[in-house]
Amino acid sequence: MPYMIATYDKPEHEHVRDATRARHLEFLEANVDKMIAGGGFWNNEKTAVIGGLMLLDVDTKAEAEAFIAQDPFTHANLFARVEIVRWSMSFLDFKRIYPAAK
Repeated sequence: MPYMIATYDKPEHEHVRDATRARHLEFLEANVDKMIAGGGFWNNEKTAVIGGLMLLDVDTKAEAEAFIAQDPFTHANLFARVEIVRWSMSFLDFKRIYPAAK
C-alpha cells in the first residue's frame, strides 16, 4: 500500500536545504525503486522550496517512517513537521485507474 510523506521545512532554513540538497537527491536516486513520485513545495512567490511530497511504494507505515528517518534532510534537522499517511492511487497520467471506470 503506498504512503504519502509530506514534509514542511522550518522557517528560515533555506540554507540547510541548499547545503543538503545533493545528498537528499542521491538518497532518493538510491531508493528510486520505492518512489512513485516526489517533488518540492514552493512558496507562493516561487522563490523558495518550503517542503516536499513523496509517494512511496512500501508495505507498512513503519517502512515509510524508516525511509524518511534515513533522508539526509532529516539528519540535517530541516523539517518542522512530517506527515505520513496511507494513500491510494485513483488517478495516474490523467486517467482514472482505480476503481476501473465503468
